[in-house]
Formats: sequence, structure tokens, C-alpha cells
Amino acid sequence: MAKQTDIRVVDAAVTFIPAEMRLPLKFGSQVISSISCARARLTVETADGRRGEGWGETPLSVGWAWPAPIDFLERERAMQDFCRKLESAWREFPESGHPMEIGYAFLEQRLEALRAEFNAGREHPMPHLAALICDSLFDLALHDAYGKANGVPTYDTYNGQYMNFDLAHYLTPAADAAVEFAGKYPQDFFVSEVPDRLPVWHLVGGKDLLTDAERTGAEPQDGIPVTLTEWIRRDGLKCLKIKLVGNDAEWDYRRLVDVGRIAVEYDVDWLSPDFNCMVTDPAYVCGVLDRLMRSEPTIYGKILYVEQPFPYDLEANRIDVHAVSARKPLFMDESAHDWRFVRLGRSLGWTGVALKVCKTQTGALLSLCWARAHGMTLMVQDLTNPMYAMVPHVLLAAHGGTIMGVECNAAQFYPAASAAEEKIHPGLYRRRNGVVDLSTLGGPGFGYRF
Repeated sequence: MAKQTDIRVVDAAVTFIPAEMRLPLKFGSQVISSISCARARLTVETADGRRGEGWGETPLSVGWAWPAPIDFLERERAMQDFCRKLESAWREFPESGHPMEIGYAFLEQRLEALRAEFNAGREHPMPHLAALICDSLFDLALHDAYGKANGVPTYDTYNGQYMNFDLAHYLTPAADAAVEFAGKYPQDFFVSEVPDRLPVWHLVGGKDLLTDAERTGAEPQDGIPVTLTEWIRRDGLKCLKIKLVGNDAEWDYRRLVDVGRIAVEYDVDWLSPDFNCMVTDPAYVCGVLDRLMRSEPTIYGKILYVEQPFPYDLEANRIDVHAVSARKPLFMDESAHDWRFVRLGRSLGWTGVALKVCKTQTGALLSLCWARAHGMTLMVQDLTNPMYAMVPHVLLAAHGGTIMGVECNAAQFYPAASAAEEKIHPGLYRRRNGVVDLSTLGGPGFGYRF
């Protein structure tokens, strides 16, 4: 039965905000020096005529979402064009209900059809992951607008009071699990006490300087740290994510050792190697980990989990990964497009899921619920989220309950982009004492307060 709190979309708009990186970010074989952030505004109306305006934003992370042998700017322009296509589609989308219902209907009924239209005749078609990123800003704006229209924090609406369908409408348990989704809602899988501070992960890129000895004199002179050791001292970091290449075991091992020794020296608690989806044989990861365990057991002990070593397309690359997850927890990232891929990954030996709101708030929440119901652990990973994009990102981590905090690296690569937002939320956009502070967020919707 429809509720008075149900909404429908009455208007949509998208804009693009360029952000120059103060230091390059290495993604596998690609080096990125700038990025475009896409920002959506959705206006919604409730069944009884109240209106709300919501905001969503995400960086169009081309290097992450669309690895292809064509020019970076060409791919970025294509993603912008697809965002414009989605703007029209969302403005015309007739569904009404709770954002989980509307967002799910758009994912199931419209997104792939729109992507197929867009890709017609293209030599290098845009992949599903890139389309999800483009849709995510509208989906986030939808969830924000719902809270605004109803005068309530969005995370307080993921329950039977506001939603028309329980999780059994969306999710199917694994055949080998005694799991029941009937009568359950996302709120049933959130933590009971939502923290206002989260341990923060710092990204160590493949081109990042580790110590002062590596300086060349060409580094920015802007008072912001350049080397890893400077960042650890300034921000009190306790968690480091290490970008590896995934196709050079010796380089990956040496990088782990170099960063790991700094972690030991500076009392960093946790490390996470990210093999960047380049590995095709579990023996590669096992070899690096086993060598580290034998030669550097202290560093090995600091590895909390391993992130997505294997190719994006899980269906086409059904690799049995139990050998890796027997050594360390193994988290899906790029492969975890939705809960059905999480279910497939679990059957292959993956033990955790790295959630991202850039795959839509709707999809992230459904994956969260499916994973937690099946005993899988969670992480919330960054897409180098600045400005508005930071807020839903950290809220998901705070409510979802992660293995350890949240990754936030926008402060490393384009701190100036969030200068206006930092005035209102200083503890969120600058990391202090190894944490990010969410206590300044509040109000209806996602509580941006911008």
C-alpha cells in the first residue's frame, strides 16, 4: 500500500566540476592528474504534495571504472555525455515510492537499456561499472531528496515505517545459508550505535613518495605533506592502503616491504594491499603473501585484508580464490556491482565486500544487507571523494559497520576542491589523529549542511 511519504521525481539537473590534482595518482598503468566531479540535483514531490531538493555527487573516475586503450579525456567526455542522458531519463522516470524502490527499479529497468543505446556503434563500449558511477549521483540525490521532503535523516527511513517492501522483495539468500529476508529491512543490518568518528585509511599510490630521501625538488610547496612519513606525522595515520601493480611480483613485494617498514617505525596498525585487478592466478598473491610471512612476519601481521586482486568481470573470470582467503580476508571491490555478484563471489571464496556509494546508494545498501546476512565482512572504499561526495560515503561506513573505519584520500590529491565544505565540517575534510569526524553532519536527508 502506498504511503504519504512516497515520492516521485519532478526535476533533475547535472553539472560538472573540474578538480586538478596536486599530485598524480597512479591506477595500475594509468597516471591521473585531474578529474571531473559530476553533481546532480533532484527535485521530488511526496504523495501529499511536499517537495524536497536533494544532491548527489561522485568523481567520474575513468581510470578505475573504464580501463580501455582509448584516450582518458575521450572516456571522460563519454561518461559526461551519459550523465546528461541519465538526467533526462531520471526527469521522466514515472516510478513512485521510497528511494530504495525507485532506485532499484531504475537499476533493473532502465540503466542497462540506456547503456545499450549509448554504446550502439561504439568501438569501445562503456562498461557497466562506468554506467553505475554515472547513475550513482542521481541515486544519491534521490535518497537525499526523500529525507528533505519528509523532514527526516535519510538513514532513519530504511525500515518498515517508510519502505513499502521488505528485503525479500530484492534479495535471495545463498542456497547453502539459513538466511531469511522476509520482514527484514536495511536498518536491521546497521550497527546499533552509529559512531561519529571513524578510523581513516590513507592511500599510498604507486608513484607516492615514501620518505624525504625520495624528494626531487619538483614537489608542491603548499604546506601540505608530500611524503608518506609526513602524512603519518601530520594526520596521525594508523591505516594504510597500498596500491600495487599486480603484474610484477618483485615490485609488489618490495613496495609492501618499504611501506611496511615505515608502518612498523611509525606505529601504524593496519595495512591493506590492493593488487588493482591485474592478477589472474591466485598463486601470484599467495606467493607475495607467503614470502612476506617468511621474511617480514611483523609486516605480514599488519595486513588486515587484501583487496580485489582479480579481474573486474567475475562472471567471465570465475577464479577459485579460497587459497588467498585462507591466508588473509579477501575483499571484492570492482567485481561487487550488486548483491548477485557478492553471492557469486562468496561461492568462489571471497570473504568480504568493499562497498562504494559510487555504485549507487541503493545497490550499496542491498549488497551490505546480503553480505552481513551471510557473515561476510565489510569495508567502505573511497573513489577519492571530495565536496558533496564525501558525506554519503562516510555515512555508509558509519551505519554499515566496517572491518576498520573508512578510506578517505581526497585530502591527499585535491584538498583545495573541498575548501568551502571544510569550513563547515573541518574534521571530515581534514583527517586528524587517525580519524575523520562526522559529528558536524545533521538534519534531514544526508545532513550536508552546505
